[in-house]
Amino acid sequence: MNDVSDQAPVIKAASQQLTIITSKPDGKNYWSEVWNCRELLGMMVWRDLVVRYKQTAMGLSWALVRPLATMLVFSLVFGKLANLPSNGAPYALMVFAGLLPWLFFSAAFSDASNSVVGNASLVSKVYFPRVIIPLTSVIVGLVDFLIAMLVYVMMSFIYGHPPSVHVLALPLFLLQLCLLILGCSLSVAALSVWYRDFRHLLPVVLQLGVYLSPVGFASTVVPEKWQTLYALNPMVGIIDGFRWSLLGDTQPLRLYETGLSLLITLLLLWSGLRFFRRSEHHFSDAI
Repeated sequence: MNDVSDQAPVIKAASQQLTIITSKPDGKNYWSEVWNCRELLGMMVWRDLVVRYKQTAMGLSWALVRPLATMLVFSLVFGKLANLPSNGAPYALMVFAGLLPWLFFSAAFSDASNSVVGNASLVSKVYFPRVIIPLTSVIVGLVDFLIAMLVYVMMSFIYGHPPSVHVLALPLFLLQLCLLILGCSLSVAALSVWYRDFRHLLPVVLQLGVYLSPVGFASTVVPEKWQTLYALNPMVGIIDGFRWSLLGDTQPLRLYETGLSLLITLLLLWSGLRFFRRSEHHFSDAI
């Protein structure tokens, strides 16, 4: 009879998924990898939210102070001093409806564009789909947007101009805005790995963008002969879409302007994803 102690133990090796990173990834499983890393995305979003408001005296109130202060300044400059029209809506609400998408765009675009460089230690050590990094910044910015949106709803009832049935179209314009932010930030985030000058150039571009977009004024003040050229800025169609959704028919919605904005958004998203995917396998070497 054999002794049990003399028998060799049987070791069953657990199967492990092996990910091979090549110089030219085929990307056929890329989006499934992104889906499998959804828990990582949630952890990174929570981390950025905690870091943003940790050790701040006002906490989430900063998400309210910025749009309210900007609304007051724009209402005074464009509404009182320049006496620009508001197409029948309260000027403060018209400005706030334009600030909602613009502040979301400027904050999320700035954070997402610097996100890859800001997570250099993570990028150089661990493999995961790098698109998760700028996507995290977009989701974090969406939290601030929702807080500011609640303030707008309260103000609309105070001014006696609550949202109408047009508000049902707001999620569509919000989705387009998120796609625009992601498309723009992917290209800049990839370029920032090699050219750090973009972190200095970006604030200047955003500062000019607030005056090249109808944030503090209605787009109807732009002369008719410049309307098509002006609509090449995709934020024009998005901001007008937000105002039409929140303020109703007092703010006109031009279909050609909306369609052109959507087309440019999709082109920027496609080109941004293509450039980012072709560049991300070099990030760990160049960062």
